[in-house]
Amino acid sequence: MTNMKTKITTGCLLGLLSASLLAADGVEDFKSALTAKLASYKESAPTVIPGKDGWLFLPGELRHLSVGPFWGEAASKVSKATNPAAADPLPAILDFKAQLDKAGVALIMVPVPAKSAIYPEKIVDGAINSPTQRLDAADAEFNTILKKNGIDVVDLAPLFLKARSEHPEELLYSKEDTHWSGYGIRIAADEIAKKLSLLPGLTGKPHAKFTGTSQTINVVGDLASQPGDAKSSPETLVLTKVSDANGAPVASFRQSPIVLLGDSHNLIYSIGEDMLATGCGLPENLALKCGISPDVVAVRGSGATPARMNLARRGDNLAGKKVIVWCFTVREFTEGQGWRRVPVIRP
Repeated sequence: MTNMKTKITTGCLLGLLSASLLAADGVEDFKSALTAKLASYKESAPTVIPGKDGWLFLPGELRHLSVGPFWGEAASKVSKATNPAAADPLPAILDFKAQLDKAGVALIMVPVPAKSAIYPEKIVDGAINSPTQRLDAADAEFNTILKKNGIDVVDLAPLFLKARSEHPEELLYSKEDTHWSGYGIRIAADEIAKKLSLLPGLTGKPHAKFTGTSQTINVVGDLASQPGDAKSSPETLVLTKVSDANGAPVASFRQSPIVLLGDSHNLIYSIGEDMLATGCGLPENLALKCGISPDVVAVRGSGATPARMNLARRGDNLAGKKVIVWCFTVREFTEGQGWRRVPVIRP
């Protein structure tokens, strides 16, 4: 594996991308390439950036990977939060963890990796993750910081990269949508279920018996349907549809000891309409794996502050809850509305 010895200026980089000169283990080169890619589209301000082989990407996702560290002193410089005081995600996350600790509720964080970090060659020619360093290095470092602060984190990127290597024919993300695929959901549900199985109060006999069946659908993803942007044919996805013992769809269970909190990654393929399918999302696949239907508190927008505000509005101090599974896209760390402290548990 050859390291790129020389610095490539942003101005020269655009002409070199197609020549596959990006260093295989060059995180800084990848960030520079994304910065250059975004700059080349700046005047047109697209809502979608096309990649190779029909892949489509959200500009905000590419920007998130390009800015590097997004916590501490760097936060206010790279975050799109309008309030600089809410730019750093770490204080809000640690405050939430402290509240849950006092209430005896566990926290499992599941940041969903950017699909351009798992399929980088689809947006930057020659880009690959090296065995020693991931191209989403800032996200990986932040996960380590969270773990050092006592937070249980499901780091999906290594699992996704391993799955991609072993089963390259099964895509982990929709090519034409901002969300993961049915395969990505199944891997995430497996890993979350393993974490849940270790928690007191969630072991033993499942609450219900669920059945999963394969379902193939044709969809037009949210990136392919953006006005004025790239159009493509419907994409075929294979999902796992989950039903209860009576053959009925799995519903969000308000009395569940498990809260599934976050953004639309908890709604996609689950609630229908713009979420593309019903009964096939993360909540249902998690119920299939652990035998407990979760209490879903998810929003179509930001999974950071608005999702926690919805949880706080219940005003029940999480009575009867054992664990919060907080699942949202990593781009929320820099591209969202900010990270306010929210009093979910009140005296």
